[in-house]
Amino acid sequence: MARKPNYDFEKRRKEMDRKAKKDAKRDEKLRRKEEGIVDDGYPPTVTESEDLGPANPDQD
Repeated sequence: MARKPNYDFEKRRKEMDRKAKKDAKRDEKLRRKEEGIVDDGYPPTVTESEDLGPANPDQD
């Protein structure tokens, strides 16, 4: 006769995996905050204060 699957074990393992992933994400966020790295999910933008020179080098 086949054994009954242990769904409690599978559920507990899934919850533990989810918690480990969440903890790793939190730790990475803390590490970045301590290093002063800002990551808002968007690529860096150029501000007006940065001098990139004229858009067309022929014009001054």
